[in-house]
Amino acid sequence: MKQSGQRWWWVLGGVVLSAAGSMLLARQWLDAQRALFETDARIVHRLLSQQVVQHDAILATLALLQPAPLEAPSASPEQRLPALYPQILAVQRRDPGGEWPAPQLARAEAASHVQRRAALAATDLARGRYQLVLSAYPSSYALDLDMRAMVPWSEWPMEPQSSPVRVVLEQDGARHVIQTGRDTAALGWHWEARKPLASESQPFDVVSSVTVRPGQLPWMRMSAWTLAVALLLTALRHLQRQRAARRRAEELLRLGQVARLNTLGELAAGMAHELNQPLTAVLANTQAAQRLLHEEPPELATARGAMEKAVAQARRAAEVVGRLRRVVERPDTAGSLQAVNLNEAVKRALYLLEPECQRRGVTPILDGADAVSVQADAVALDQIVHNLIFNALQALEQVPLPHRALTLTLGAHDGRGELQVADSGPGIPPEILPRLFEPFFSTRDGGLGLGLSLCETLASGMGGSLGAANRVLGGAVFTLQLPLSPGERP
Repeated sequence: MKQSGQRWWWVLGGVVLSAAGSMLLARQWLDAQRALFETDARIVHRLLSQQVVQHDAILATLALLQPAPLEAPSASPEQRLPALYPQILAVQRRDPGGEWPAPQLARAEAASHVQRRAALAATDLARGRYQLVLSAYPSSYALDLDMRAMVPWSEWPMEPQSSPVRVVLEQDGARHVIQTGRDTAALGWHWEARKPLASESQPFDVVSSVTVRPGQLPWMRMSAWTLAVALLLTALRHLQRQRAARRRAEELLRLGQVARLNTLGELAAGMAHELNQPLTAVLANTQAAQRLLHEEPPELATARGAMEKAVAQARRAAEVVGRLRRVVERPDTAGSLQAVNLNEAVKRALYLLEPECQRRGVTPILDGADAVSVQADAVALDQIVHNLIFNALQALEQVPLPHRALTLTLGAHDGRGELQVADSGPGIPPEILPRLFEPFFSTRDGGLGLGLSLCETLASGMGGSLGAANRVLGGAVFTLQLPLSPGERP
């Protein structure tokens, strides 16, 4: 369960990191596209402004170079302008006493006279046509202009046929499309740049607009980033698992070494107990024989001496066994007792045995109090909890996978912290239950029968107890009780 939770955290972290990186890449790409659009819009405005300013300059030149009033009229050299400027469709002139062919030209001449600059006469933005009039003396001039032809395509910053940017000239709600671009009503990011041309006589707004659609985002780069994040997190997850496995192996090795030392002590204590009984009998028998030999016959001095040597050798053997027991005897755990969190000890054992639980398809359930502090030796407590859980896992191998359950219950009762390790295994046969904690008693092939005996001995050495029973619904339950630490006692 813990590993599954960690995996989901890794997945969530990968999703968040991938999404954040992809959003950053998309934002940078959008910023670059907007900067490019704004640059193109400025160039478009500059080029079109140069054209309309040129129209003002052409009219001003015509007014400046026209003949004086007393001179004979010339042969209208202004008619050669359409050949030089493709946007000029025609040039009209009103000489003194003459009339314009259309009333809007007369009105524009009057406005030009008042404003002292060229003025618009008529506009037809649907066809891309407009007229520009300049009032001058003695003759006034008018230009018929083509908006499409006034665009300097050779200097245009975009490809007119394929560019997504739409460019139009607007005046009073009417518009003339210079560059079609793409549909700006589509879903996406819409940008627009609007600016009037640099000529007061030709009050047109240059409007550039573009819509960047979601399909245009840099999906390849975003996918590459997501893949890189996935590979990086996979590598980090693999390294974390390796480190966790190494720490778990080191901790198991430490517990194994402690268990072997304690088992050796238990074995030595058992051997000493088993050997001392016959040695004591030998000693008693030889002493009795010695007393009998002292009575008669008096000639048995040699036999008496032999008995004395036997007594000495028996005592020597007893001393050797005693020295062996003192050398390998378990350390006194009572001198290293301290406040230990029973919950943390259980969690450490579950962490170490996590691969064993997964291999057997068992998901341990930790129930009970959140924190129980007991007076114990930390290493001895770890060894007891580890052995109890491992024994339960071995018992669960004997039942089908769907029926395997392992529950660890923590609590505190009558000044003692309690841990119950309950499994749904086959349970303990009633005839074996009384001998379960005897040294060298085992129901497994090849077992020494010292594991539970050692756990019971360690629990007793810390002032606690270890018991076993069968559950009503099947399976076994082992109960470890230890004194609560002083801070936990009511």
